[in-house]
Amino acid sequence: MRPKSDESSNAIRRVAIVGRLGVYPMARLSLPGRRIIAYLALLGQRVARGRAAAELWPDLPDDVGRTNLRRALWHLPRGWVNALGDELVLDAESDLARAHSAAARALGGQPLTLDEIALLSNDILPGWHEEWVLPAHEAFRLLRVQALEAACRTMAASGSHALAIQAGAAAIAAEPLCESAAEALINAHLAQRNRYQAVQVFRLFAKRLHDELGVTPDPSLAERVEGIGLNGRPPA
Repeated sequence: MRPKSDESSNAIRRVAIVGRLGVYPMARLSLPGRRIIAYLALLGQRVARGRAAAELWPDLPDDVGRTNLRRALWHLPRGWVNALGDELVLDAESDLARAHSAAARALGGQPLTLDEIALLSNDILPGWHEEWVLPAHEAFRLLRVQALEAACRTMAASGSHALAIQAGAAAIAAEPLCESAAEALINAHLAQRNRYQAVQVFRLFAKRLHDELGVTPDPSLAERVEGIGLNGRPPA
């Protein structure tokens, strides 16, 4: 017998995959059900049953994968996934769409809110290592680093220094060896006259470059910190 729908079945359903997986309203999901919802939220479009079965159970024969898919769909709470012919579609809003919208606006030269910076500070489904996750994970990480760096520069130029620093720090946390992001954060600190913080960012970045790659930052980056005195060298 198909599981009964919960009392909140008419509520707007939301799925979070930026950061750990979450569904709202909260629903009890089996592990296969969690994977299906995460998979559909990540793709953000209708998906043929055959493709879903093959990508969710890549090591199993096609007929076994399709059986697993039918069983998992049967046990999902009613309303989360709809069947349109041979295709499946997630009937829920996804935070990935909101993250992409925020990133697009940042890359277009618009500022971000603190909530949007926090959203873009997370990877897609961290800790998930399945083949259908990994390409999207890397693509989104690159997108969010670029968006956070762009927002840092935009907001520093407009005088929103605190938010600029938050965005720059999030970009560096996501990609510690990104020199352009380090430069954006240093400039944001200097715009707020925080020379000490700018020096600290530079020193930590120079040490990371030295330890990981055996290289020094571009000399022009050191020049942006007045009196830094390191000439691109990591601290002793």
